[in-house]
Amino acid sequence: MEKILGLPVLASKHGADVDKLVIYVHYLMGALFVGWLIYFLLALLKFNQRANPKADYVGIKSHASSWIEGAVVLAEAVLLVGFAVPLWGHAADNFPKRSESTVVKVIAQQFNWNVFYPGPDGEFGKRDFSLVTTDNPWGLDKTDPKGKDDLAPMLGEIHVPVDKPVLIELSSKDVIHSFKIIAMRVTQDAIPGLMIPVQFVPTKTGIYQINCAQLCGNGHASMASGRLIVQTQAEFDAWLKEKANAKPAASFE
Repeated sequence: MEKILGLPVLASKHGADVDKLVIYVHYLMGALFVGWLIYFLLALLKFNQRANPKADYVGIKSHASSWIEGAVVLAEAVLLVGFAVPLWGHAADNFPKRSESTVVKVIAQQFNWNVFYPGPDGEFGKRDFSLVTTDNPWGLDKTDPKGKDDLAPMLGEIHVPVDKPVLIELSSKDVIHSFKIIAMRVTQDAIPGLMIPVQFVPTKTGIYQINCAQLCGNGHASMASGRLIVQTQAEFDAWLKEKANAKPAASFE
């Protein structure tokens, strides 16, 4: 069924449940399409002028249509309550522990993704809107010792290790954007002034496109240049070490 529907590459743990829901919805839509087509053809054959030269003011007395409508409502309720709600509940409530995850801060802006990583201590330095200046656009508190080892911000490139939970703290610098990684089956609005957590577990190494699913201005299409790079743990550690040796975020000017 995945091949028939042409579903994109799947590379996340929870994505199989998302695809399953998509497939079940298509099953229901296919059944409704066939059912309505049969109904349409029967109506043409049974209620045309030749078969009914005189108008029938009583109409159909059968309640078959009511039973069919009830079955459709029941099927939709099963999809909603049995699949969609539990899937969303798991994604929204069961967040992994920060100590067991790759924690990344992503701040969208017109028209790119700003990516931040904590240093070896695993903790981000403090930020405050009152500290935002031309030389300090992210409001970093350069007196906070926790931020001294934070990595310098990167544009449009997120690195994560495979088979390990990823926890993204998502926000926006200007307008509403929407962070979308199709292969991970992840979509979440990025809203100015809010930090919204996003989680997934990548299961395949590779390079995956990051899209903005919300029209955010004339340069909206350029946000598709973002990349999620899933690596082995050894490759990720080597990359992180290389970046940690560069200029830290607290002194980034």
